[in-house]
Amino acid sequence: MELLWEIVGWTGAAAMLGAFMAVSMGWMKPGISFQAVNLFGACAFILNGLLHGAWPSVATNIAWFLISSLAIYRMRANRKPTVVEAKSYATTDTGTQMVVPAANAA
Repeated sequence: MELLWEIVGWTGAAAMLGAFMAVSMGWMKPGISFQAVNLFGACAFILNGLLHGAWPSVATNIAWFLISSLAIYRMRANRKPTVVEAKSYATTDTGTQMVVPAANAA
């Protein structure tokens, strides 16, 4: 069982470092995905720190978890709704189908 928690801890470390490197190199934007990886990594470190009694690590990663959680919450709350402009098509024909163009992704 201890091996499982070691794997969890090292996986969390790899995830957090990988996300940090991806944002630093411009491969990933610092958005919800980045914060979700940080959230996962913090949880993994909390579990690993609890197992080893590493209380400074546990406290730091609880703070890291709370920061990532708040960031995700704020990003989701600040999302702008998708706006689709509807164009009016008038026809005098009956029995024809109206063709509506697909919305452009913003």
